Amino acid sequence: MTADTTPDKAPLRSWLPGFVALAAIWGSSFLFIKVGVAELHPVQLALYRVVAGALTLLVVLAVLRDRLPRQPRVWAHLFVVAAFGVAVPFTLFGYGEQRVESMLAGIWNATTPLIVLPLAVLVFRTERLTARRAVGLGLGFLGVLVVLGVWEGIGGAHFTGQLMCFGAAACYGFAIPYQKRFVAGSAHSGLSLSTAQLLLAAGQLAIVTPLVAGVPPLPTELSGKAAASVLTLGALGTGLAFVINMRNIRVAGASTASTVTYLIPIFAVLIGAVALDERLNWHQPVGALIVLLGVAVAQGVFGRRRSQTAVGVPAVPAAEPVIQR
Repeated sequence: MTADTTPDKAPLRSWLPGFVALAAIWGSSFLFIKVGVAELHPVQLALYRVVAGALTLLVVLAVLRDRLPRQPRVWAHLFVVAAFGVAVPFTLFGYGEQRVESMLAGIWNATTPLIVLPLAVLVFRTERLTARRAVGLGLGFLGVLVVLGVWEGIGGAHFTGQLMCFGAAACYGFAIPYQKRFVAGSAHSGLSLSTAQLLLAAGQLAIVTPLVAGVPPLPTELSGKAAASVLTLGALGTGLAFVINMRNIRVAGASTASTVTYLIPIFAVLIGAVALDERLNWHQPVGALIVLLGVAVAQGVFGRRRSQTAVGVPAVPAAEPVIQR
């Protein structure tokens, strides 16, 4: 399934509820991370999140009678995607949200396409750099500087937390063109590849977690709020959200589905403000708008064609695994 084989003018009511629901789920993930790291080490939170997501997709895989990949080459490439698209960024967002607001983490997540494009052009050779894309990249990185507030100086825990969130987005930016280059041509379904990706990430984190943070506490040892956040983050935000996203691509088309990119930071900011009473400095939402404008220009939203790379929603064949938020 590609953007060309999905409907361009599907009825709004057929895809809009799922589209908004997906933006809300991925936007709220930063709230659940914030709650989770209050009681869990970031690596432990990432482990629990990935395990819950993997178990959820295994159930869906069984219900749909799909199966995991069998080729060693596919598993080898998925191992890289699992590290840079799941294990490392999930952990970095946890570290980052120990130092910054959840809404700010959501804003940094929106910078992913700014990393995707230069890597896709220069390293993986899956995209071409045009004048429009160069302008979009320039605008986007100007937005990054505004979000950081570089005129106020650098340093401190808050600045470090922002860099960790940007590092997480950079990991996504590497994983997306990597999987497009080495995994997208696989005959396996996106569900199969994503399930394998989460299983590999769970294995990676299971090895690293005891070494970095010690044995994680049992779920029964967590508060109800933290346990519910971890379960929701994993089962809903890392598991079922994939199923919703695939339906959006099938019903509305990949280009339309990819525009969820622009709603995720909006939901992250609104949820952080309402649920956690967080506040941003004036330059952070202004910088976010500049970033999103740069992404829109680079993706050709204002032109006749849209780019086929978006945050967590690659507009490529359905066999390409989705980077989980």
